[in-house]
Amino acid sequence: MEDPKQLILADQNLKDIAPVMDADIDIAIGSDENDYEIKIQRDKWRSEYTFGNAFYIKDTEYGGIIGEVDTNTAEDTISILGRTWRGILDKKIIQPPADQDYRKVSGELNVVLNTLVTEQFNDYFVVLQADTGVSVTNYKFDRYCTLLAGITKMLKSVGHRLQIRYVQQERGQPGYVELSAVPIVDYSKQIELSQDSQLNFTFKNIKNGVNHLICLGKGELQDRQVIHLYVQDDGSIGTEQHYKGIEEIAATYEDASSESDELEERGRERLQKVMNSTSFSMDAESLNMDVEIGDIIGGRDYLTGLYAKKPIVKKIYRVKDGKTSLEYGIEGDH
Repeated sequence: MEDPKQLILADQNLKDIAPVMDADIDIAIGSDENDYEIKIQRDKWRSEYTFGNAFYIKDTEYGGIIGEVDTNTAEDTISILGRTWRGILDKKIIQPPADQDYRKVSGELNVVLNTLVTEQFNDYFVVLQADTGVSVTNYKFDRYCTLLAGITKMLKSVGHRLQIRYVQQERGQPGYVELSAVPIVDYSKQIELSQDSQLNFTFKNIKNGVNHLICLGKGELQDRQVIHLYVQDDGSIGTEQHYKGIEEIAATYEDASSESDELEERGRERLQKVMNSTSFSMDAESLNMDVEIGDIIGGRDYLTGLYAKKPIVKKIYRVKDGKTSLEYGIEGDH
C-alpha cells in the first residue's frame, strides 16, 4: 500500500517519475518562508532531480518546484531546494490597471480566485469550480501587493482562507495543484488547549504596547497629513483617545506615499503589531489536529489566567532519519 505521506518526484508536466526514498525533508509553508529542502545521499542521486521538475505529497500542499541544487562533498549529500506552491504565488504581483489607482474585484470567491490565478499562471494551477456562496464587492487590493498576500487578505475579510492541495490522478496521468477558498475554522470553540491536554506551551503577555499611533502621510510641516489612531479599552482601534496620562504610550508611523484612506488602513495594521498582545505557541501536533494555515486555535494557562486564540500562520513538515514531525507557527510567535 502506498504511504499517504510519501514524497513523489514529478516532471515539469506533473507526471509522476518516482517516490523519493531515504531523504531528509524540510518543507515550510506560510508566514514568510514558503520553501523546502530535500537532502539526499549522493548515491541516491538521479538525473530527474532537475530544475523545473517538482515534488509533492498527495492531498496536501507540501510540495513545489525545483529551483536550486547544492552539493556538499564533506557530508556526501546533495540538497534540492525550491519554492512551495504557496511560495510561487508569493512571487507574482497584483498590479492596478493602467488607468486606475487600485485593482478591484467583485464576485463569488472561487470565481475571483480563478480570475486572479489564471491571468498570472494560465492553466498551471486549477481553481476548484465550486460555489462557496460567498462573494466580495469592489474589493480593493493594496497597490502592488503579492498575489498570495492579496488573496489571503481578501479571503480573510469574508472569513475564508486559501486551501492548496496536490491532486494525484490515475497512473500515467499528470497531477495538478488545486486552489480553493474555504471557511476559516475556529478550533478554539471546539477544544481548549491547556495543561489538561498535557501539552508543553509558552505564553507571552504584553501590556505595555503602543496605544496611540500618530500616522504621518503626505505634505510638509503644518501641511502634512496627520491621523491619530487609539487603542480602545476592548482592544479595538478608533479615533477617540481612551488611554491618557501615564497610561498613554505613543509612537509615530510614517508613510509619505499613501493617500488618506490608505494611510489609515496601513496605520491600523501597524498599530495591531505594536499594541498590547497575547501570543502563545504549543505542540498542537500531539493532539492529532488537522489544522491548516488560517485556521484558529486557542490556549489557556490556568495559573496566570492567560488566554488567547490565534490563527495558524506557518507549518513545517520534516522528515529526519526516517522520523516525521510537524511544527505549527501561530500569529504573534517570534
